[in-house]
Amino acid sequence: MEGPMTALSVLLAVTVRWAVSLYPYSGARTPPMFGDYEAQRHWQEVTLNLPVKQWYFNSTDNDLLYWGLDYPPLTAYHSLLCGYIAHMINPDWVALNSSRGYEGLHHKLFMRATVLVADLIIYIPAVILYCSHLQEPSSKRKVLFLFCILLYPGLILIDYGHFQYNSVSLGLALWGIIALLRGCEALGSLAFCLALNYKQMELYHALPFFCFLLGKCIKQGITGWGLLLLLKIGVTVIAAFSLCWIPFLTDIEQILQVLRRLFPVGRGLFEDKVANVWCSLSVLYKIKGVLSPQAQLHLSFACTVLGVLPSCIKLTANPTISGFKLTLVNCALSFFLFSFQVHEKSILLVSLPACLLLSELPLMTTWFLLTSTFSMLPLLQKDGLVMAYVVTTLIFVLVSAAFLSFHQKTSEDSLKMKPFCASVRRYVPWFRLHETLVKMLFFSSVLTMAALTATSCALAPPPALPDLFPVLISAVSCTHFLTFFFYFNIIYLWDNAERRSKKKTS
Repeated sequence: MEGPMTALSVLLAVTVRWAVSLYPYSGARTPPMFGDYEAQRHWQEVTLNLPVKQWYFNSTDNDLLYWGLDYPPLTAYHSLLCGYIAHMINPDWVALNSSRGYEGLHHKLFMRATVLVADLIIYIPAVILYCSHLQEPSSKRKVLFLFCILLYPGLILIDYGHFQYNSVSLGLALWGIIALLRGCEALGSLAFCLALNYKQMELYHALPFFCFLLGKCIKQGITGWGLLLLLKIGVTVIAAFSLCWIPFLTDIEQILQVLRRLFPVGRGLFEDKVANVWCSLSVLYKIKGVLSPQAQLHLSFACTVLGVLPSCIKLTANPTISGFKLTLVNCALSFFLFSFQVHEKSILLVSLPACLLLSELPLMTTWFLLTSTFSMLPLLQKDGLVMAYVVTTLIFVLVSAAFLSFHQKTSEDSLKMKPFCASVRRYVPWFRLHETLVKMLFFSSVLTMAALTATSCALAPPPALPDLFPVLISAVSCTHFLTFFFYFNIIYLWDNAERRSKKKTS
């Protein structure tokens, strides 16, 4: 790719990120619990001042009800590193117990800087390298896709506004994808293990990685080179997990306590107004009041498995890079829509692989990324980030429309719906996916999201329906996500079907 244009794209993307960081963060000046900003600061305090064996256990110095550590060991080590640096700058920032709820301009600058540094070290280089491998005719096109991916507003608003380190786990997962794209299976496994040991929600991506690697082993011959590849991957995974978990492997109770903190099934099917199936259905049918927690867990597990099964079976049978990327989207979206204990920010786990399809499916990918950001609007409103949401979304739309012309890619061929439509036409000869209809659906969707954004900001809900706007946003977003779920599954499962049928008839 062209060096100066790449540098300019990164500089502009970093500028947007830092501009968003000037806005409020989660829980600013709202005691006693504050928000995710305080959670990250508190983890620095705990990991710096307490022995490793006490990090995940409740004690007088580590009240687990006050933002207790509930992420895997790599997050804890990252917090410890940030805690050391914070202590060197100002010990008051991470003083045990007395620093609880600490807020200040210099501390905010430090915390925002830690997100940017992690982004510059892990996520942004991975995006640059991925875009350099795109099958595009010119370097300029690759830079344009790079710029659009880096401007995705959802990740910027959550990491630099709300305050989290999603770019670390997503960046590590992307490094894993790039390694597999280059044929480095062991390196890809290592990168994904690190991602999974940073955030357990990377389980959304675990099945595609497993099925792709298993398919590669089977394809090479499970009794020959495939077996050697399987052993190499297995050793890599065991070594990576062992290194991350070394401090906790001395005692079985340590391991069990960490796992209990990572998977708190007692929290219930969902929290807040998340745009998944269970939350949307609960408006009409109170699932939590009818089904026991155990039944809810079994139901969500069954639906999630059914959702991921078709793509995973095909990927195992035919492990291709294009199929791998689509399976990442399909599995992550199935987990988001149907799994247990989903948070609104988990949609970022679907957005990462969706960004990787921007060059192949510009309209549908851009549409999905806009919807994913919109689905988090109630959270962004709570954090005082509405203006940042509007501005970053407009920038993303205008840049994508100007550089990618996504709104013009509405034909059956551009949407990769030709094989499916051809199959339907065998039974319904008049069936056509008209470009005008696709454009109307897209613009109607955008107008609906814009109208809901404006209404929820300008009007107060009726006293009898205080959650009216979050529920509407959740329902509209969930409807979109279900549509995308069927769409991405269709284009993957029908891929090559038309070519196979033509071969049979010729």
